[in-house]
Amino acid sequence: MFRNLQLFPKPRVNRSVMTALVLALAAMPASAKTITAVMHSDLRVIDPGFTTAYITRDHGYMVYDTLLAEDSSFKIQPQMADWKVSDDKLTYTFTLRDGLKWHDGLPVTAEDCVASLKRWGRNDGMGQKLMDFTASLEATDEKTITLKLKEPYGLVLESIGKPSSLVPFMMPRRMAETPPGQQIKEQIGSGPFKFVAAEFQPGVKAVYVKNADYVPRKEPPSWTSGGKVVKVDRVEWITMPDAQTAVNALQSGDIDFMENPPWDLLPVLGGNRELKIETLNKLGFQTLGRMNFLYPPFDNPKIRRAAFLAMNQKDVLDALVGNADYYRICGAIFVCGTPLASDIGAETLVQGNGMAEAKKLLAESGYDGTPVVVMAPGDVVTLKAQPIVAAQLLRDAGFKVDVQATDWQTVVTRRASQKSPKEGGWNMFFTNWVGADVVNPVVNVSISGKGKNGGWFGWPDDPKMEAMRDVFARASSPEEQKKLADQIQKENYDQAIYIPLGQFLTPSAWRTSLEGVLDGPATPIFWNIDKAE
Repeated sequence: MFRNLQLFPKPRVNRSVMTALVLALAAMPASAKTITAVMHSDLRVIDPGFTTAYITRDHGYMVYDTLLAEDSSFKIQPQMADWKVSDDKLTYTFTLRDGLKWHDGLPVTAEDCVASLKRWGRNDGMGQKLMDFTASLEATDEKTITLKLKEPYGLVLESIGKPSSLVPFMMPRRMAETPPGQQIKEQIGSGPFKFVAAEFQPGVKAVYVKNADYVPRKEPPSWTSGGKVVKVDRVEWITMPDAQTAVNALQSGDIDFMENPPWDLLPVLGGNRELKIETLNKLGFQTLGRMNFLYPPFDNPKIRRAAFLAMNQKDVLDALVGNADYYRICGAIFVCGTPLASDIGAETLVQGNGMAEAKKLLAESGYDGTPVVVMAPGDVVTLKAQPIVAAQLLRDAGFKVDVQATDWQTVVTRRASQKSPKEGGWNMFFTNWVGADVVNPVVNVSISGKGKNGGWFGWPDDPKMEAMRDVFARASSPEEQKKLADQIQKENYDQAIYIPLGQFLTPSAWRTSLEGVLDGPATPIFWNIDKAE
């Protein structure tokens, strides 16, 4: 049914890279340090410019690097490049640092990076907005990238240094120029690890080895910035869909790291002195529901609004997390505790008092009983509860609901299909954003109103929303930005563009034999970690 989407292309094996990896693996001592980790999801899609799925982003950080990066003070820092800005704020000049090489041994060039930025700028919401303001983007010599703007734009560095999906990862030009809609067929980056394509088994494991040619920056690591010093020889991501099995493996020492242990098992893990439990992403996650605007019933704004009114954050969070120490009821689409946080339009979500109005509006809408196809992944701890709870709330409001059990990687690929639900499409899915991905109207792709022309899955067509996002991008004062953010939030809820269902924290657990585990705004970071023998 998805034959033409090329969902899981077999990675193309570059012979020079494969030869180098074979030699490296052959030379690796039997006592090579290996970190074995169970991540939050199985890895199948390995093109970090093709999907916003976090496991693919995490894979990207292993293999690729970025021109700029964000530190723990939310400041943008040089990574692959330094920069200068002209006095008129219209020209940004980026200069690549010395020692950058692709995994196939070729030097990183400015042309490679320009092609990478252009690919990212087509696919990412924040990248699209930057490209709207861009007059030209070109390589002016082997190490210099020149970005010229049509008018001043205050989020240039924040866009290129953004820490989460979609990340502007740099890759060779031949890969970056892969036609739109297709996945790259190689995994050649310049990052701290190399991907071992020969050992990649979707559903089983993904393997990375230390990039011995990587030259780290001199600064200490801070979030995704600074020196990415790899202290182990090998990292293996092992797929264990059953959380209890993974917890048992962590306790027995068969694995070293578990990204998302279930909240109800944290007390058990906390009693093991050989384990450490810590929340690495202090910003946490926003969980949300998304409707498909292209097909009935959610092509009708009254029906979307009825579905929105039926939702109740507490019901979702109680089922998802259970422990109130790890969740927060929050109606702010730009995350509670941030400068743009607001409760405008969120009363029914946070108080759970919208069901009567939902039933009334649905009855008035002309809803004809069209089934709502809800995709329900059962293999990811942080995504299992939302579709089940939401489906029951929709039924309570009067909807007919078809819950289709699947796995997360199928959701990741199927949600990109614009086919009708009867042809294998969908009406509603649920996902999570890290806080860094939703803190303002430009980075938050869920509020995009671009429709089929570059919009996020669900494809709402809302010119009013896009006009307000443009004005926000030009706003210079915090007061003006806050006023606009409030208006944008109201439009989001009026049109039910997406439904925030609360915030939560996800602790990770690892064996105390691991030292130097870093926190970050998004991905688990495997550089800087050492493993005691």
